[in-house]
Amino acid sequence: MRISVTALSITLTTCILNAAEYHVATTGLDINDGSVDTPFLTIQCAANVAQPGDTITVHDGIYRECVNPPRGGTSDTNRITYQAAPGEKVVITGTELRKGWEKVGGNTWKVVVPNRYFGDFNPFSHKIQGEWSEPTGRHAASVYLNGEWLEESLMLDPVLKPAGKSPLWFAEVGGHNTTIWAQFPGVNPNEADVEISKRQSVFYPSKTGINHITVRGFELCRAATPWGGAMSEQVGLIGTHWSKGWIIENNHIHHSMCKGVSLGRYELPVAEIPPVSAPGFVKSMELALRDGWSKEKVGSHIVRNNRIHHCEKNAIHGSLGAAFSEISGNEVHDIALTGWVRGPDTGGIKFLGSVDVVIRNNHIHHCGAFSGLWLDWSCQGALVEGNLFHNNSGHHGDLFLEMQHGPLLIVNNILLSRYSLNVNSEGMAIVHNLIAGRIRLFSDPRETPFHPPHAVSIEGLYAACGGDHRFYNNLLQSPVDFGTSRLSSVEAGNAILPKGTVLTREPEGWRLSLTADSTDSSQRKIVTTDLLGTAIVSSCTFENVDGSPITIDTDYFGKPRDPANPGAGPFDGLKPGRHEIKVWPKNTQHSQKKRQ
Repeated sequence: MRISVTALSITLTTCILNAAEYHVATTGLDINDGSVDTPFLTIQCAANVAQPGDTITVHDGIYRECVNPPRGGTSDTNRITYQAAPGEKVVITGTELRKGWEKVGGNTWKVVVPNRYFGDFNPFSHKIQGEWSEPTGRHAASVYLNGEWLEESLMLDPVLKPAGKSPLWFAEVGGHNTTIWAQFPGVNPNEADVEISKRQSVFYPSKTGINHITVRGFELCRAATPWGGAMSEQVGLIGTHWSKGWIIENNHIHHSMCKGVSLGRYELPVAEIPPVSAPGFVKSMELALRDGWSKEKVGSHIVRNNRIHHCEKNAIHGSLGAAFSEISGNEVHDIALTGWVRGPDTGGIKFLGSVDVVIRNNHIHHCGAFSGLWLDWSCQGALVEGNLFHNNSGHHGDLFLEMQHGPLLIVNNILLSRYSLNVNSEGMAIVHNLIAGRIRLFSDPRETPFHPPHAVSIEGLYAACGGDHRFYNNLLQSPVDFGTSRLSSVEAGNAILPKGTVLTREPEGWRLSLTADSTDSSQRKIVTTDLLGTAIVSSCTFENVDGSPITIDTDYFGKPRDPANPGAGPFDGLKPGRHEIKVWPKNTQHSQKKRQ
């Protein structure tokens, strides 16, 4: 069928003319029509009436609700947009203010809350547990004083004693009521801003397949999120729930007991849940393929320019549902540091099965547990480009590449933590990075899937024998030790990074101080698809996610590299000597100067 340009233009124009804008304000009423003069009171009311192409504009204030969109858009150009009004602060929170505290003695107060107040989900009785978790006995709930969470005690007695450095709370859930004891040093909680958890999310569809939604400009906070492992539904403070084409941008996302942003999977029927094992996860992938996992139906999300912090499992997590997505321009920090939530899956950003995911221009720091960024299983074709990593204290450091078979490209990154790179994979291309910490390359006997180019179907299984790596044109604190491997690797154009590299935080941002080696006279090549070749196991080519050839001819800032002899590391054109380079916030008009 042929569609004329005129007919297509008329169709698009009609869609635009029919699009509505609904307004929400704390002064509104849900019996209103949602116009700017008579706005709705709740975001959910606007969500219930919005149709593809519509925009929901939310005005200044605090909204204590979980938005459950009943529908999404029909395409990338005909989406439903939820946005904070420009220049206005809009908070969507999972907590409720709580008064009625009675003093027990000293710093300790208590409050009794009817269980019916929490509805179907009482976060004070919901323990954090699931596959691959290490149960600690803690719950999804928290108590907040002036926006900061208190620490849960597993017993009442410590809460009845004088408060220490970290004030405590404890809850007891009975047949009809939940009783909460909490320490408020020097504070009367009835006169302060005290909140308790109520909702597990603040923006999350209960149904799968709610596609093409934009969420922009909000403060999204304080959710009692459950664990959600690699084979379970992954509920986030905000999440896409096995959908396609969301844009989550310019938001401030913080204080989620488990996950901040979830791009994760759906819930399998209980009878189909595989055993918690490597073969079990492969089975869960096969079931997902049966249930529609494909580029046409799931993934292709954009998560950009958000600040995400104080999430105790992950800032961003996605098992299978993040395939074909782009994660860019985000600042991720203070993730998985308390130890309240433990087990594999914990860390800054964690993806599984994220074929062709692009992770670009993010600032990932002060993440604990496993690593700042963890690409686990079948992130084939992924591109990790131009990110700044530092102060990631997890035992895999900045970047953990687990059970990948390639191709996977790591380019123009700055990795400054004690452990920079842990790899039990093969077919990795590590190009033009600054790697100040330790590199560990090792093998793993488990068998995991590899895929056809740019697809999620399973081509076969292979153990992570290690090797088939390409280390080109990096600045390294210490040489790469490939060890023994069944697969050959290559190393060319790398340079040793002199000691004394320092990252400091200044009022205008983060500044890196380093020395360019005056003895480096190497002749290097521009790295291309032809130079990188194909990954041995998958037989796939190193190329862009759209299938076009790769040419790495720009640096960390997007500055063109010298085509005749590109420099080692993420910054091109450094002359010998000491340099100070502003590396975050990141823009092409970067501040770079050579110190005498």
